[in-house]
Amino acid sequence: MGLAADRFRRLLLPGLAFKAVVIGGGYATGREIAEFFLPAGPWGGLAAMVLATAIWSLVAAATFRFAHAIGARDYRHFFKALLGRGWVLFEVAYGLFVIIILAVFGAAAGAIAEATLGVPALLGTCALMLGIVGCVAFGNAGVERVFLWVSVLLYATYAAFLYLSVSAMGERISAAFAAAPAPSGDWALGGITYAGYNIVGAVIVLPVTRHFRSGRDAVAAGLLAGPLAMAPALLFFAGMTAFLPEIAGSVLPSDYILSRLGHPAFHLLFQAMIFAALLESGTGAVHAINERIARTGITLTRPRRAGAALLLLAPCMLIADHIGLVSLIASGYRVLAWTLIAIYVVPLLAVVLLRRRPLPVPEMP
Repeated sequence: MGLAADRFRRLLLPGLAFKAVVIGGGYATGREIAEFFLPAGPWGGLAAMVLATAIWSLVAAATFRFAHAIGARDYRHFFKALLGRGWVLFEVAYGLFVIIILAVFGAAAGAIAEATLGVPALLGTCALMLGIVGCVAFGNAGVERVFLWVSVLLYATYAAFLYLSVSAMGERISAAFAAAPAPSGDWALGGITYAGYNIVGAVIVLPVTRHFRSGRDAVAAGLLAGPLAMAPALLFFAGMTAFLPEIAGSVLPSDYILSRLGHPAFHLLFQAMIFAALLESGTGAVHAINERIARTGITLTRPRRAGAALLLLAPCMLIADHIGLVSLIASGYRVLAWTLIAIYVVPLLAVVLLRRRPLPVPEMP
């Protein structure tokens, strides 16, 4: 392994994996950005995104450092050390989290298929489900390849989006920021809420932290995770401000903007990128559960990994078909945010910042 590749796996891969989990259905489509940041206006939304980035970096660094110290590579091991007998609380919360986010991913895939191809939404949902099953069947190596190549596509596409947006709407973006007041009101609440339910991604991606060589690696990778995950959202948010206030109510803000840029080929590319982002996010969430199962001593062959993924995905995707993207994001995410802050973020920061040594590590079966 070359030096560059080694550094990539130790320092950048965890952040790219974290980005893969949080970008999901609402971030990639712009729906989460519209829900949590646009109501605060251009400057307030930008301040909220900076706050969310700082929270992600702090908690990811603490998570990776604690996990490295106790040798945790799955969330069950991590929370048995962090919460003791209370680890079951996270198991329940994570189960709810996975159901909601997979439903969001399914709803987003369906909405994209319907808006872009004119086919029934259920077809897009099923295509995503089968894609995730295929990716997780190959275990850690396959999942890491998905994180890498989808990240390349994603950053390149968002960079092109920024160029096209500034070229076509630069004056409107500048005018929106020039006319907007300074941050005020509850902008911080939007940033904390958004960061709160997404930060669980730091635990979900623990399987890829096996490349760390030291606690310094863990902290550096965690600090980089926040900016790596938020950078595309910042680019997207800037473009969205040109269409305030109408865009705030759009189910697919990405489609709203792209249809007005006047580049049909790029429109299709961007929607394909969103589908790829849904694929990597769903892959990360389901892979974490497979790794949790594997740590109990069960041997997971490729067929078993695929079968477990399918059993999890099918009911979640059916929920998506009945509820819809906007309702899932608006209702489910806020409850999850404060639950995860209470049972994950607060105990973690207390342990890492106030204790000199990590809690005793429980024996794993």
